[in-house]
Amino acid sequence: MRIKLIVLVAFITTLSTFSQKKWTLKECVDEALKKNISIQQNRLSLELAKKDVDIAKGNFLPNLNANTGGNLNFGTGFDPVSQNRVNTTFFGGSVNVSSGITVFNGYRNTNTYKQAQLGVESGLLDLKKIENDISLFVVNGYLNILFAKENLNVAQVQYEISKKQIEASESRFKSGVIPKGDLLNTQSTAATNLQSVIAQENALDLAILNLAQLLQVNASEFDISPIDVGTPSADLFYKNSSTVYDKSLQTMPEIANAKLAIENADLVIAITKASFLPTITASVGLSTNYGFNLNLPDGFSNDKIVDQFSDNFGYGAGFNVSIPIFNRFQTKNSVAKSIINKEISETRLESQKLSLKQTIEQSFLDVRSALKSYEAATISLSAQQEAFKNAQERYNVGAMTQFDFDQVRNRLVNAEATLISAKYDYVFKTKVLQFYSGELVLE
Repeated sequence: MRIKLIVLVAFITTLSTFSQKKWTLKECVDEALKKNISIQQNRLSLELAKKDVDIAKGNFLPNLNANTGGNLNFGTGFDPVSQNRVNTTFFGGSVNVSSGITVFNGYRNTNTYKQAQLGVESGLLDLKKIENDISLFVVNGYLNILFAKENLNVAQVQYEISKKQIEASESRFKSGVIPKGDLLNTQSTAATNLQSVIAQENALDLAILNLAQLLQVNASEFDISPIDVGTPSADLFYKNSSTVYDKSLQTMPEIANAKLAIENADLVIAITKASFLPTITASVGLSTNYGFNLNLPDGFSNDKIVDQFSDNFGYGAGFNVSIPIFNRFQTKNSVAKSIINKEISETRLESQKLSLKQTIEQSFLDVRSALKSYEAATISLSAQQEAFKNAQERYNVGAMTQFDFDQVRNRLVNAEATLISAKYDYVFKTKVLQFYSGELVLE
């Protein structure tokens, strides 16, 4: 019965493992972009910028207003029959409809509309910048999980070797071939290897948790699909950092945004200069009024409201020209400030370019250094593998103590871990360089 229960549990565990979704790199990136709060906030800001475009577009249209009002007056009035002043109550009102339009205001409306359109473009670039940053975070998190899995695999292999060595050492100890101290050393090494397995399992759990939190999914049900990161090649994607930098100037949103800031500064200058020019507005209006005397003498009556509307109806049109003559040098100084702000925007663009160039130069150097580290780790691992083979042969024939053999095996394990670390360090730094060149493929 117990055996059946164990088999059933193992079967259920296997089914759970196979049914668990394994996320690809692209799926992880897409999920992070969909759920990230900062991206959602930027998308809302982009919607606000689009509304600014609609508002600026409305400035070209005429307005239309209607108003009405009434007054109730109490007092004395002249009675045409008795020729005396009598108490009277009078109610009167009016109805007006008016419309106005800006004919010319120094192209202020046109430039404001262009400025609003630049705001939308800038919002899109801000959104792209955040998406790029999140994508790099996801790539780094994804590679960290793969890195942790490889380290765990190495630790598990070493632990399995240690367990087999314990069995062999126990047999040799019982046969009197080795002293008890060698057996204890073997058991100690196995315990150390088990600790390493536990540490690597914890590292893997932490790497999975970090990426799962970035994606806002349940870490206990999250895992990734394995991908072949390949073997680092001595041939870099680009011969020098200048090639990457030239490409990045065309692809990086922060550079494009800095250029938009200069265009926006030009529009601010034009809008400010508009205050030097006259403003011309035109208007049309329709109006009528009516009135009722509530204390008319006998024999008199108020005209019908329809007749009053018709008799009192009037309309008119007009225009207004406002010419600025002197405003205490306010416009002149505002234009000067706008020109200075444009110069600031230009220096910010150069600062962005310089920062980008320095970052790419550092990234290019990091890739070269990571490649050298990987090549050195490869040579070291090869040497340690040969040393381990030789040590194993000597140990099997009793020409090497357990302690010395463990020392050689530990150096092999360290060499394997160093190679894995160097490989993933190189892969990620290569991804960063591809990102700056605009050629990062998230598949």
